[in-house]
Amino acid sequence: MSLAQALARREELSSLMNLDRLARRDRPGSSTAAQARITVSVIIPAKNEEKNLPVLIERLFSVLSELGKPFEVIAVNDGSTDGSLRVLRALTAVHQELRVIDLARNYGQTAAMMAGIDHARGSIIVPIDADLQNDPADIPRLLAKLDEGYDVVSGWRQNRQDATIRRNFVSNVANKLISRLSGVRLHDYGCSLKAYRRSVLAPVRLYGEMHRFVPIYASWYGARIAEIPVNHNPRLHGKSNYGLERILKVILDLMVVRFLDRWIGKPIYIFGGFGMLWFAVATISAAYMMYLKCLGYATMIQTPLPLLVVMSFMMGVMSISIGLVAEIVVRTYFESQGKTIYHARELINLDAVPSYQDS
Repeated sequence: MSLAQALARREELSSLMNLDRLARRDRPGSSTAAQARITVSVIIPAKNEEKNLPVLIERLFSVLSELGKPFEVIAVNDGSTDGSLRVLRALTAVHQELRVIDLARNYGQTAAMMAGIDHARGSIIVPIDADLQNDPADIPRLLAKLDEGYDVVSGWRQNRQDATIRRNFVSNVANKLISRLSGVRLHDYGCSLKAYRRSVLAPVRLYGEMHRFVPIYASWYGARIAEIPVNHNPRLHGKSNYGLERILKVILDLMVVRFLDRWIGKPIYIFGGFGMLWFAVATISAAYMMYLKCLGYATMIQTPLPLLVVMSFMMGVMSISIGLVAEIVVRTYFESQGKTIYHARELINLDAVPSYQDS
């Protein structure tokens, strides 16, 4: 090999080594990539908040920039009909950490929050309302509480600046009912300002209007939950998107949450229980009907008891049949998606995949 060829070969090897070092430096897990990782993702579901968004974004960035942690702000435009999207587009030119999701139409706060969670990259998720009633200055206190070992920190609007009867009284009743039925004791489920570790949100999927029940879902997976008082300001611009109809939505959603919590793995127990109750009604009605008939007090056609017996028996058969169908659906749900009826927080000295699946 000539001297010129040797020098060319050496330069080629040097170039390959430099490329390898650059590739290793940019791989996930390297120090450079680790520095670029997002720690805090703030999610803002917004509908018709054109006047509030500029002020909120400025306050948020003022607070988040002092945290000393990489962050991002994800604003979800939930089908706004005012200039909210135009305002958000303009703000992205000023703040590179601001990201915008424009939904095709209005899907509701739960769907908007789920869209933000799906696109968030931070290890900590912080939802906040866009109406300026939540105070961004409370975010550092939420994060500090997380650092004490909690997985969820919920805000509690002790001095809520809303209508006394239409909002505050109804909310207090709903919070007590939810706490009692769910077993997760919180003073304020309706406060959007919360902080979650991503690990407890990973298995959660939200539907309907269930964003307020996220702490309950998290508790199913063993999350440690805390609550701290937060500031609450009166609304300055726009109007609330919530009315009294949300009471019915909360009650119906709470029924779903209760069912999923207690009976998702054994629906035959609840439907079968109703079926056995109807069979008991049918048996008692039939016995009383025969008693009246045999003692001559009344014939069968003189009382509605025969109809009650037949209807109760049919309801019992239908309830048990629905329970059996529900059992088949539940098994399909778990097995088709590889889901389990349990959630393990950590595996110690165990393989991630059960050994029987390797054979």
